[in-house]
Amino acid sequence: MFDHNITADEAAPFVAELLKHFPGGIILVWDRWMVHRAASRRLRERFGRRVRIAWLPAYAPELNPTEQVWNRSKHTDLANFMPQDVAHLARALRRSLRHTRSEKWLLPSFFKHAKLKL
Repeated sequence: MFDHNITADEAAPFVAELLKHFPGGIILVWDRWMVHRAASRRLRERFGRRVRIAWLPAYAPELNPTEQVWNRSKHTDLANFMPQDVAHLARALRRSLRHTRSEKWLLPSFFKHAKLKL
C-alpha cells in the first residue's frame, strides 16, 4: 500500500513480486491511466511475454472489478470511520482488504458486476 499515487517506476517492482507467486505469467487488467500506459511499455521490455495487459475501455469504471473492492471498503467496512491519522486509516484499510479477500464469494461477484468472466 502506498501513501501516494504510484509511478510507472513503482509498478515494475510490484509486478516482479506478483511474478514470484505466478511463475507462469500474469494478465494485468488495467485502465488507461497514464501511469499504467507508461508502465506497460517498461513491463514488456523487462518481462516480455510473462506479463500480458488487457486494457479496459476508456472512462468505464463500471467495468473495473477493482472499483467494487474499493466501494465495498468505503461503504461497508469504513463507513462512518474516523481515523486518528493516516497510519490509522492505512491499518483499517488493510484490515478491510484482508476481510474482503477472505470472503471467497465476494471476489467473483465483483467480476460478475463488471460483466467479466473469470
